[in-house]
Amino acid sequence: MIYDGSGEKPYLGSVGIKDDRIIYVGENTAFESDTIIDASGLSVSPGFINMLSWGYNTLMKDGRGLSDLVQGVTLEIFGEGTSPGPYYDNGKLISFEDAMVKLEKNGVSQNIASFLGAATTRILEVGYDNRDATDLEMKKMRDIVRKSMEEGAMGIGSSLIYAPGDYASTEELIELSKVASKYGGMYISHMRNEGNTLLEALDEFIRIAKEADISAEIYHLKASREPNWEKLDKVIEIVEEARDQGLKITADIYTYNASSTGLTGVIPTWVQEGGHDAWIKRMKDPSVRPRLLQDIRDELSEQPPEKILMVGFQTPDMSKKYLAKTVAEAAQMRGQSPEEAIVDMVIEDNHRIQCIYFSMSEENIRKKIQLPWVSFCSDAGIYSDISKSFRTHPRAFGSFTRVLGKYSRDEKLFPLEEGIRRLTSFPASNLNLKDRGMLKNNYFADIVIFDSEKVNDNATFEDPLQFSDGVDHVIVNGTPVLLNGQHTNKFSGRFVRGPGYSKED
Repeated sequence: MIYDGSGEKPYLGSVGIKDDRIIYVGENTAFESDTIIDASGLSVSPGFINMLSWGYNTLMKDGRGLSDLVQGVTLEIFGEGTSPGPYYDNGKLISFEDAMVKLEKNGVSQNIASFLGAATTRILEVGYDNRDATDLEMKKMRDIVRKSMEEGAMGIGSSLIYAPGDYASTEELIELSKVASKYGGMYISHMRNEGNTLLEALDEFIRIAKEADISAEIYHLKASREPNWEKLDKVIEIVEEARDQGLKITADIYTYNASSTGLTGVIPTWVQEGGHDAWIKRMKDPSVRPRLLQDIRDELSEQPPEKILMVGFQTPDMSKKYLAKTVAEAAQMRGQSPEEAIVDMVIEDNHRIQCIYFSMSEENIRKKIQLPWVSFCSDAGIYSDISKSFRTHPRAFGSFTRVLGKYSRDEKLFPLEEGIRRLTSFPASNLNLKDRGMLKNNYFADIVIFDSEKVNDNATFEDPLQFSDGVDHVIVNGTPVLLNGQHTNKFSGRFVRGPGYSKED
């Protein structure tokens, strides 16, 4: 069954590939070919696009990228707030393009692309200071955006709940987005708030899109923490009004009712000014502690410590004591209040401590997943070796198969062809990608072949290290990288450049 990515009904047919391109899509026909994949009884679609991946570093270690690859993902998008480049390495500037080409040359199964991180840009010129950029710093930051767009960035990615990203003013983000807009780029953002002031954060997001004249996407759209769940309906209403007025506003989601970030999710950003060492030093200061504890206590009034599960530590001793414990359980073990335990555990681990926050409504997920302007992401790393004992969020292993299996096939919230559209041609169009995202003549041959009756996510919060089922074959740029569920030891992924790329392709 051919699902071409358009959202139209599927049909029985064949796909022909020559080199890295599709040369035929249509009714069944006979080909002479070096390689034939018998897809009888299976579904064939464009490869899936992960709109937010944290896989750069894990792919650098193991380019197979199996946790996403066996779900049919053929393009990973980085850049929420921070991006692989540019950065300084021993005084030498590593450009955006340098960082992306480094992973491509290292060998990767999937294609890779990235936004330029707004925080990455700010760190290069302003550092970790909580202040407005000067006029000269703004000029240099605009130059960084210009150069990175010409090197292939997809646009500007911001993450405005983390330091130093949230030190940026609305005006600063507008100015950077204006530059990206000239190159056909997108502004994509983890908005400044997803709870108490969600609607105010959405107003800022829409203002940036409007004043910078740029298409804009909301990272992992959510109304976080139970008192705010009812706000999602208003968010949807506001976004649809903006779309009706001609603004190109979209969103992506992961398909779970829990998010994952550090304990920084409940620690105020004012205490983090100056970077990691300054943050830890400030938290140790007795004069700072009363204000800090009160601010965390306020956060915990909406995000109960019983619903914050700790899954990632830097030190073995802390991991041994507290891995897979909630903040409430750890506080009880330590004989402390939850807010005291949070501060002292971060100091002892010298690390943000990765957590899972059970903060969202399953009903809201079903609302979001049916919206035609929503695509999908994992917001997670990519893992190939699950023999090592570690914990993570199940979204790393099941975000995309969950769309096809649980929500389309089992719960029938939308037809399979619509789910595939929003995994393929829809995000490709939003990103202004050329010749990707559909099964179409002369498009790049990024293809997934799966069993629609068997495709299934297996990862759970209790046992997250479980690969998905149902994807048999994956082809990237015309090369089979997964055949019969097994990696072929081929690494045909490429750095996919954005619409502003200025060199000859």
